[in-house]
Amino acid sequence: MNQLKIAFFDAKEYDRQSFEAANVSGEFSIRFLETRLTPDTYKLAEGCDVVCVFVNDEIDSFVIDKLCSMGIRLIALRCAGYNNVDVEYAYGKIHVVRVPAYSPYAVAEHAMAMLLTSIRRIHKAYIRTKDFNFSLDGLTGFDLHGKTVGVIGTGKIGRIFIDICRGFGMNVIAYDKFPAADSGIEYVSLESLWSRSDIISLHCPLTDENRHMINAATIDQMKKGVVIINTSRGALIDTEALVDGIKSRKIGAACLDVYEEESNIFFHDYSNHIVNDDVLARLISMPNVIVTSHQAFLTNEALSNIADTTLANIREFFASDRCVNEVCYKCGKIADCKQLHDKKCF
Repeated sequence: MNQLKIAFFDAKEYDRQSFEAANVSGEFSIRFLETRLTPDTYKLAEGCDVVCVFVNDEIDSFVIDKLCSMGIRLIALRCAGYNNVDVEYAYGKIHVVRVPAYSPYAVAEHAMAMLLTSIRRIHKAYIRTKDFNFSLDGLTGFDLHGKTVGVIGTGKIGRIFIDICRGFGMNVIAYDKFPAADSGIEYVSLESLWSRSDIISLHCPLTDENRHMINAATIDQMKKGVVIINTSRGALIDTEALVDGIKSRKIGAACLDVYEEESNIFFHDYSNHIVNDDVLARLISMPNVIVTSHQAFLTNEALSNIADTTLANIREFFASDRCVNEVCYKCGKIADCKQLHDKKCF
């Protein structure tokens, strides 16, 4: 097999390090590009066999057509989510693969880290003691033990987060469109989850069906003082409704690793610039909101697994008719789809 050429978009230094380590034999020729893949940048992939993309790259019908016209045969996502790819339009034109699980522990642990930081005011205490201010005024938190946490999405990450919560002595309820059989998890309706939960944590993919699942109407059903955690996708939450809920004191705190308008902001340093996003600025200014910049996945173990799995996906695609991590719009959605991922989807 000739050396495969990969156009690697939205590359950061940690990406380069992990992929170069995984490609130490030089099996692949990787062109690292700092820019995101968009309708304005697709030409940078010319001459390559594969594009490797992340969560904020834009792979719409226009980009798909252009990639196909350049002879690119594979879109390799180095993440689990694929809501930024028009997978229905891609079907029959270009194959899509993903990394379904890189380190579910990384994301679940980050969700708990944000929760503990928020409710025990650790971020505030850290800043105070740097100024030798050792007052405890305003730092009162609450116990997690005995509280009810509602977990939306019980895939690998959601179930690990549930295990962590149980370790704190919390009561767990959950919602999933496809409940995990024999899991011992108490599944409830969304309406019940909204009304019973002291803490709500999102661990589900973004779909057209659940976009803005947390909105003004659902916030109104929640307990006063509820804490909301989102380490999944920003658009699961209507951000304007979230801001209103915080201002009205209905929402007690928010821990956000994702944001629905993050694509042009997250992963970049704007510390010396004015960010033209008033909603994000309002969120960050609120004392009961913690925002991290989509870093929940960012551990050494996860980066290594992402690189290994992505290159394995590419290798498998070009070496055989099998593609176990392929994504297509039929899988899990079309009733008569018989795909067992023992062959390519088309």
